[in-house]
Amino acid sequence: MTTPLAEVLDGQHAAELRRAARALLKQPLLLARGRYADEFRLVRRHAADLRQWFDRNTGWPLQVDAQAARLRKIPGVRSDPTHPAREATRSGAPFTRRRYVLLCLALAALERGESQIALGRLADQVVLDAADPELASHGIEFTLDRRDERLDLAAVVRLLLHLGVLRRVSGDEDAYVSGAGDVLYDVERRVLAGLLAGHRGPSTVQARTLDARIDELAAETFLDSDELRFRAMRHTLTRRLLDDPVVYYDELTDAELGYLTRQRGFLTTRITELTGLVPEIRAEGIAMVDPEDDLTDLRMPEQGTHGHVTLLLAEHLSRAAGPVTPAELARRVRELADEHGGFWAKSAREPGTENELVGHAVSRLTALGLVTSTDRGVEPRPALARYAVGAPVVLEPGSPRPPAQRKARRP
Repeated sequence: MTTPLAEVLDGQHAAELRRAARALLKQPLLLARGRYADEFRLVRRHAADLRQWFDRNTGWPLQVDAQAARLRKIPGVRSDPTHPAREATRSGAPFTRRRYVLLCLALAALERGESQIALGRLADQVVLDAADPELASHGIEFTLDRRDERLDLAAVVRLLLHLGVLRRVSGDEDAYVSGAGDVLYDVERRVLAGLLAGHRGPSTVQARTLDARIDELAAETFLDSDELRFRAMRHTLTRRLLDDPVVYYDELTDAELGYLTRQRGFLTTRITELTGLVPEIRAEGIAMVDPEDDLTDLRMPEQGTHGHVTLLLAEHLSRAAGPVTPAELARRVRELADEHGGFWAKSAREPGTENELVGHAVSRLTALGLVTSTDRGVEPRPALARYAVGAPVVLEPGSPRPPAQRKARRP
């Protein structure tokens, strides 16, 4: 039997809409040219449907024009430090405090500047702005006379190039760092204007502490009614289900937990229909699993020495009855080096590197919601049980299989 044309077209529309939504979730800023040009065209084609879905379910505004598509994502939990800005290089090193300050100063300078700017001119403006007494009172000082400061500015510029805020016309950042040349950029002002995700302008924020300023910048106004309060909870929970590796019930307020208990099927079904993520619902929480293993910024396991060590420590922690101190994990890494070191990079087998390996592994496991660090040590969370490996069972030919062991419940 042939499939009616209407059903074929509906299926094509749904498949394209899913690809467009996944592209926005993975890369919330898509440019009309460059590596994401195909995804941008797809998003622009389905902009109306995407804008309606995100506005209703997450409260994230979607802006699409001829140059860029910008999904202004605001996380459900704004205090999570485990997903920092990273270098736009293969190393992907997280930004330091100084680089964050440089990024803000550079964006401010670009906003006031012309459509083209040289890196040396940008550096001069950053140095002038960094001399503000308010920054000096917090220990922030930039002269860019030292090589490490110029390296930090180059890292900021490369991130802006990756985001599409800048487009290199001539020159090279390495030459600037070494003092042998300059770089000229075009400033994509439309992309720059859409970079900040927030519900109010920074100049209107009155709070003094960092957390309070972030909360005020991203604060949403909901009138005092049951319907709008439920809408706010729907937005927060859908954001967390889309963004967070695991949503644990014990991290929710009583009101959020009650709403999720009643509306769990509705929320997860809507997400599955749009994105293809599949809900894994357990006693402790919910994880939206991606069968395509693509919609994530952190993979587990990952390749290389760090990935192998992280996986082995995850297995070790999954069997722990309670918190494990970093010193105990370092001892475990030394033991693992004797057993598996032949597969690791030579530098990872050097004495004293175990602390760095443990730090990397714990950071990744924390970002994935698998462990949490406390004063008592590294404490496994329920989702870590999926990495537990049971003892092997050797069966004689023809003998019946033993009954499956009951595994620890996990989200």
